Amino acid sequence: MTSTATTTGPSAAAGAPVPAVAHEIDGDLQVITLQRPKANALGEPIIDGINAALDAADAAGGVKYVVVASALPGFFAAGADIKLMAEADAEGFLAYGNRLRGALDRLASADRITVAAVDGLALGGGLELAMACTLRVGGADASFGLPEVRLGLIPGAGGTQRLPRLVGRGRALDIMLTARQVPAEEAHVIGLVDRLVPAGTALQHALELVAGLRGMSLPAQQAVIRTVDAAADLPLEQGLAFEVTQEQELFETGEAAEGIAAFVGKRAPRFG
Repeated sequence: MTSTATTTGPSAAAGAPVPAVAHEIDGDLQVITLQRPKANALGEPIIDGINAALDAADAAGGVKYVVVASALPGFFAAGADIKLMAEADAEGFLAYGNRLRGALDRLASADRITVAAVDGLALGGGLELAMACTLRVGGADASFGLPEVRLGLIPGAGGTQRLPRLVGRGRALDIMLTARQVPAEEAHVIGLVDRLVPAGTALQHALELVAGLRGMSLPAQQAVIRTVDAAADLPLEQGLAFEVTQEQELFETGEAAEGIAAFVGKRAPRFG
C-alpha cells in the first residue's frame, strides 16, 4: 500500500509539519485519514487534503473504493472551521462554503463507492462529510449532529438535503431544529448509520465492508446507486423506466454478459 501525506496543519513537537490529511492507495482501494488536531475542523487544510487525495486517486487510475476515517481519538470531524468563519466576510464565507461543498460533492460522486468510518463525534460539517459518502460505518461511541442553528446558520454543505433523504423529513427536522446529538444506536435505527460496530473498530469494519464489495461489478454497483437515488426524486413510473435503462446499459457494455458467463462457467468474473 502506498502512503502519502497531503496538506499540512499545525507543527509537531519536533518542528516537522503535521499532515492534516493522509492517504494510502492499495490497488482499487484508497484510505483517506483526517488528522488535524484538535478535532478535524473542516478548514482549508482538510479541504485541500481531501481534494489532493482524490486527485491522487484520479492520477493513479483504478481506484474504485474510498474509505474516509480519522486518526484523532474521539473525533471523526467536529464541524466547520469556526475560527475561519469568524474572520471571514460575506464573500469569504461564501468562497469557503463553496470549496467545502466542492470537496464533499467529489466524495458523493458515483464514480467511486465511498465509506465513512466514524468513531467519536461527527458534528456539523463532519456529519455532512459522512453523509456525502455512499455508506457509513459507525462505532458504538459515535455521536452525530447538525448544530448549526446554535450559530444562527443552517447546515450549508449538503446537510439539509442529504439528511432528509437518509432519515426522512420529520427525523431530519428534529435533529436540525433541536441541534441535539444523536447517539450511534439511534443513528443506526433511523438509517443515518448503515452498520453499527463496537467502539473503536469503525475503520476495521469499513475495510471489511469494502472487501465484500471488491470483485463485484463496479458499473453494476454504480447503477444500483443511481437507481436508488432516482427513487427519491422521480415518480414511480419514471423510476421504473430509469431502472430499465440502467439494466440495459449493463448488457450493452458487456458487464452483465461477463457476470452471467462466469456464473454459468463456475469461474470468477473478470469485470472491467
